[in-house]
Amino acid sequence: QVQVVESGGGLVQPGGSLRLSCAASGSIPDVWVMRWYRQLPGKQRELVAIITSGGRRNYADSVKGRFTISVDNDKNSVHLQMNSLKPEDTAVYSCNLDLYSATYWGQGTQVTVSS
Repeated sequence: QVQVVESGGGLVQPGGSLRLSCAASGSIPDVWVMRWYRQLPGKQRELVAIITSGGRRNYADSVKGRFTISVDNDKNSVHLQMNSLKPEDTAVYSCNLDLYSATYWGQGTQVTVSS
């Protein structure tokens, strides 16, 4: 049984930083894709960052240069380092593990950027 659990959300002032983590457990094959999404109430979910098992990375234009996605293979975790945070980054952030045969979602973690 594959499970995905996010952590690291919280309240931060504008200009601050947070690091989100997405830990995967269970039988994870060598080929996978991990995506970070965010969503505000009443708004469409937005793809924020993506990383593949082959090391390819991509980011939404709104976060390029501020967010960095990385993988810790020893801990089966993917991290999203978020710097220079803005109030418009406030959202529930969720990670999605795509194994091609199935996808798995975490429960989401709230990020609030406010003074």
